[in-house]
Amino acid sequence: MKTKLAIMAIALLTMQAASAQFRLGAKAGANLVKVDGKSFKDEFRYNYHVGGFAEIVVTQDKKLSIQPEVLFNQYSTTLDSSFKAIYEDIITSEQRHVKLNYLSIPILVNYRLAGPIYLQAGPAFSILMDQNKSILQNGGDAFKKGDFSMIGGAQIRIAKIYLTGRYFVGLANINDIDDKDKWKSQAIQLSVGLSL
Repeated sequence: MKTKLAIMAIALLTMQAASAQFRLGAKAGANLVKVDGKSFKDEFRYNYHVGGFAEIVVTQDKKLSIQPEVLFNQYSTTLDSSFKAIYEDIITSEQRHVKLNYLSIPILVNYRLAGPIYLQAGPAFSILMDQNKSILQNGGDAFKKGDFSMIGGAQIRIAKIYLTGRYFVGLANINDIDDKDKWKSQAIQLSVGLSL
């Protein structure tokens, strides 16, 4: 009796797994990034991202799905001349370009609007993996180790190709020096993905 119940349970789980809509994929693209704050130039700079995603369909009509991702994101910005005025006792280098490498984990909700067009929204958690340390004495940390953003965008799917445009707005102050100036990130992200 127990063997029959175990076989039925395994068969039921296998059927559910087979009918589940689950996809994996890879993606890459461009980031247009800006760090807001008096210390930085008010301009977007080109960078890149690369990573992978999963998609889990949560409704029978396939209109709603969850899309977690893991991305390597590179952000860069340029120090403004006012940085030296605000932090005159800290800065020692003439280096003006700052690079930040993040491991980002967006968790998005996809809603199928019409045909191949999907709307996307959700949070992104980012961990600072590496930063340019030349803007502080003794290679100190100028940026906090993490960032939290909200994302909104759209995706067009053509067969297994995913074309995505998104806007990231940083909600956390990433300045780790002091509270003299608030630094927040913004990014426009354009990417091409391939569902495997």
